[in-house]
Amino acid sequence: MRKTLVVLVKEPHPGRVKTRLGADLGMVAAAWWFRHQVHRLLRRIEDPRWELVLAVSPDAEGLASRVWPAHLPRIAQGRGDLGARMGRLLRGLPPGPVCIIGADIPDVTSARVASAFKALGRAEAVFGPSEDGGYWLIGMRRSAAVPVGIFADVRWSSAHALHDTERSLAGLRIAHVDRLRDVDTVEDL
Repeated sequence: MRKTLVVLVKEPHPGRVKTRLGADLGMVAAAWWFRHQVHRLLRRIEDPRWELVLAVSPDAEGLASRVWPAHLPRIAQGRGDLGARMGRLLRGLPPGPVCIIGADIPDVTSARVASAFKALGRAEAVFGPSEDGGYWLIGMRRSAAVPVGIFADVRWSSAHALHDTERSLAGLRIAHVDRLRDVDTVEDL
């Protein structure tokens, strides 16, 4: 079955992306950083071993955007919190293993993504933990239905996000790959 790597992206408008970073650098500079970070990331992770798909937000604007590479397939993230959006992606994509990543982690490479897909050979779910208690990657083998309660009661943007998400997958074999740092503040840069 074909592997799918999904990158969550927002249109890089000042004041709508990387607002915590923007509080330190200015909103225009933070949006510029995000746009260029995403382009560098996409060049590093485009790989024939998986299909690379952009999950865009806002939906209509992202689907029509000229900011992102035109050759990459796009799907709308849809409404709701991060858990609702990722849950829809995990349930709605074609059969096969899926990994979802954010776009604000400079150290993501094809090798790290390949490691996550490899971990799904021995586990039903995989996480790439981040330094702040969240995660930069979630992946699922999807050999069975995605649990209904996935992402229930997750405290997003907190030091508990990884723990809460793992708790929502009780009973599944979970693997971890490299711990990385996402960029939320100027200190993270």
